[in-house]
Amino acid sequence: MDPVTTYLTGLDAPLREAADKLRSVIGAALPEATGAMWHGHPVWGLGDRPGQTPVCLVKAYPAYVTFGLWRGQDVADDSGRLVPGARRMASVKLRSVDEIDPELFTGWLRDAYALETR
Repeated sequence: MDPVTTYLTGLDAPLREAADKLRSVIGAALPEATGAMWHGHPVWGLGDRPGQTPVCLVKAYPAYVTFGLWRGQDVADDSGRLVPGARRMASVKLRSVDEIDPELFTGWLRDAYALETR
């Protein structure tokens, strides 16, 4: 089993369900991105090494899963759900799979990816 799968399957439900859904949304939106473990949690980015031009991350905490974008503050977010973080990052905390809007998240991912490929 690859390390990302090991990380995700080790989470308690409903966080595991949310993380699995995020993984499928990321895979569909960014089929060219590489997923790997970096600093203890899954990161998807460009290149073949973890941390090489990262685009997004999934990080679990006891009560929620964070879905973050490295350039999230540069991504248009009419929903207001992305919360600014350190540097140019922005993220959303998810407590269940129902909080994931695949269309919205796909837009964020494609915008974030485009920022990294310019």
